[in-house]
Amino acid sequence: MKLSTKTLLAAALFVCANLAQAENVIVVSSKSSVASLTKDQVADIYLGNSKEFPGGGQALPLLPSSGGTRTEFFEKVLGKNEAQAKAIWSRLVFSGKGSAPRDVADSAETIKLIAANPNCIGVIEKSAVNSSVKVVFTP
Repeated sequence: MKLSTKTLLAAALFVCANLAQAENVIVVSSKSSVASLTKDQVADIYLGNSKEFPGGGQALPLLPSSGGTRTEFFEKVLGKNEAQAKAIWSRLVFSGKGSAPRDVADSAETIKLIAANPNCIGVIEKSAVNSSVKVVFTP
């Protein structure tokens, strides 16, 4: 079987693109009693279906304001695109039943806010994890 150069090049680009994509994780404060969360629990928190962590305690979701981490989170965890999520958040705000996650600049800001408030939950690049946060879900 003979593969064309175009086929091999396309396959190589696909592999490289997948390797280059940063792995993201969902984190909470290292002081939090939350040990792990399921995909559904994370989605419920971010879509306003639940305002608390399992076992109690208010959950304050943080989300990168732009970029691949945000896009990947919508696709892999929420199963929605950004427009669909924003529509859900708008309904929550207008009905007075909740609010959208707080936008943050990047993983560093997310970690800083989580370290200051153990009720926060955030999406960061796995490479940014440090001792002030713990991973509770990996998409």
